[in-house]
Amino acid sequence: MYQTVPDCWIQPNWLARSSLAVAPDLLGCRLVRRLPDGNLLQGTIVETEAYTHGDPACHAYRRRTVRNSVMFGPAGFAYVYLIYGMYHCLNVVTDLDGWASAVLLRSLQVDWVPANFVTKPKGTKLQPELERLAAGPGKLCQLFQIDRQFTGQPFHPTTHLWLEPRSPHFQHQLNHGQIQFVQTTRIGLTRGIELPWRWYIADSPAVSKQG
Repeated sequence: MYQTVPDCWIQPNWLARSSLAVAPDLLGCRLVRRLPDGNLLQGTIVETEAYTHGDPACHAYRRRTVRNSVMFGPAGFAYVYLIYGMYHCLNVVTDLDGWASAVLLRSLQVDWVPANFVTKPKGTKLQPELERLAAGPGKLCQLFQIDRQFTGQPFHPTTHLWLEPRSPHFQHQLNHGQIQFVQTTRIGLTRGIELPWRWYIADSPAVSKQG
């Protein structure tokens, strides 16, 4: 069923900070996608990677191009690229206008999907084997039907893709040490492999790779 615009969604000014600050802060936040049929897909962000100015692994490292130009723009926009000719990856543009920077959303913990996505009644909690539906950037985009048409679009309910802040319950657990974050090196790179700019929620079954 089609739902109205939510009252609480993450504003661009919250994202207009260094990707090194935004990446861990996005853990526990929610990615929401309104599908063409009006159904909503939602997931908790459990794994992120930061890319920034001067980073040899950043797509904007050498120069500005048509492909990476959105990374040089203001915060709060989506940057989607294709890898291996078949998998899309979703990034959140961060930092100041003119300073190429973004956070890759690597994995989501999906806790509910419409009935037509799995052979279970609508609203049923996912079984453990299904918790990895979005465990990796390619799986995430495939499940949420995200492709390069979203590049240059703001994260906003009117574009059918937006971010929501952590729930009070998640923040309470984090504040009291019941949820912990792990910081480590990024995955699948040939440059900048020593930089510890990947974060994930410890013990989450949806993380693409532990350690």
